[in-house]
Amino acid sequence: MAKGRELKSRIKSVENTRKITRTMEMVATSKMKRAQDRVVAARPYASALADVISSLYSPDLAERFPLLRQPAGKPKRAAVLLLTGNRGLAGAFNANVIKEARALIADLEAGGTEVELHAIGKKGLGYFRYLGRNIAVSRTDLGDRPTSKDAADLVDKVMADFAAGTLDAVYLAFAKFNSALSTPPTTQQVLPVTPPKRDVKTQHDYLLFPSAEAILTALLPAYVRNAVYRALVETIAGFYSAQRTAMKNATDNASDMLKILGRTYNRARQAQITQEIAEIVGGAAALE
Repeated sequence: MAKGRELKSRIKSVENTRKITRTMEMVATSKMKRAQDRVVAARPYASALADVISSLYSPDLAERFPLLRQPAGKPKRAAVLLLTGNRGLAGAFNANVIKEARALIADLEAGGTEVELHAIGKKGLGYFRYLGRNIAVSRTDLGDRPTSKDAADLVDKVMADFAAGTLDAVYLAFAKFNSALSTPPTTQQVLPVTPPKRDVKTQHDYLLFPSAEAILTALLPAYVRNAVYRALVETIAGFYSAQRTAMKNATDNASDMLKILGRTYNRARQAQITQEIAEIVGGAAALE
């Protein structure tokens, strides 16, 4: 019955694993819902910012704002902010975002642009450190509920460098949260600021005080910070969506494995019983 005992031990191990994956699936579902709520809550403010900036923008004003400055030709130096998770067990989620960042960096460097990498999240940081790449800024202390202050801490330094002319472009590599089943890796250029296109149908008339220039001075940095904040909350929502899917698949696979192991154990047990009966009948026949 050694085989039976081995199968029973394996069944117990798979059952314990299924309990863990089911629990992780439930936790990820709960966290995904809260993260998704933060994504939805951030959209009206972002939409209002884009609407105001697109209404105020004009070419003559653009010349006076460093954050709107377009580089002459290809950028000579750029920063890439890579957003990944701090944990794994989320399928190919982190790997896909890292792949997107690698393609972006390779494309920039192929065009002669010097790239400085800002890694936010343990998975992206660990990967590029393994490759031996220099990391300009690394952050692994952001939790599941990033704030606007966290976004400002990440981007204020690169905004200052861009305004001073040290950087010519700033990019984000993150996971865009479209739905629980769609979180594609995405690249977004946040600097220089490209004013959103005006929608004539929804354009509003504003009373400007003190002036369009003063308002843009305050709104442009807020627009950039908000873009980074949205990328943070969308990446977190995407991570928990991917983890929920991965843990559900693992739980389903464990259930299928238990069915196969259960049938195999029953066959082995029946074979053992049949053999024991045959030995008893044979022994009784030999005594007659």
